[in-house]
Amino acid sequence: ITYADGKLTVNPVAIELTANSASKPYDGKALTDSGYKITSGAFVGEDGLASVTVTGSQTYVGTHANTITGHTLKDGTTAGNYTITYKPGTLEVTQAAIAITITADSDSKTYDGSALTKNSYTISSGALATGDKISSVTVTGSQTDAGYIANVASAAVIMNGTENVTANYKITYADGKLTVNPVAIEL
Repeated sequence: ITYADGKLTVNPVAIELTANSASKPYDGKALTDSGYKITSGAFVGEDGLASVTVTGSQTYVGTHANTITGHTLKDGTTAGNYTITYKPGTLEVTQAAIAITITADSDSKTYDGSALTKNSYTISSGALATGDKISSVTVTGSQTDAGYIANVASAAVIMNGTENVTANYKITYADGKLTVNPVAIEL
């Protein structure tokens, strides 16, 4: 009689961890999410994770990966019994929820032969996030003779310190009105 040894193999359990995804409208604050889910596999018995480190941050309009960078196992969990892999989530910041409306200011005067211009504006609706400021707005309009013309606002630039954050806002523009009244002459 000849005897041959057999082989008993215990394969590690495949566990996949996926970082959470999240989204929000731009508000000037960083979007983060330190959560995760076990999206494949399961720990056996009392085995499990003690902690998972998730890093990712998105402040301005766009997307960024939310990435798992490490984990620790609960005491008593043998690392060799598990093959743990990571999948990233996505952090997305969209344009501010409320549109900003910039209105060119209006003005009027009596005809005096010189052009009437008004290079100013107001924010007539919406609000900027804390720290954001309008750096410049182009306002064009000029009326010399009696009559009126639109005073047109365009090309706003919004800054946060040295960072141009204009793309984080939906901006609408409203015209003002420049009016030159005729001179009243009595004969």
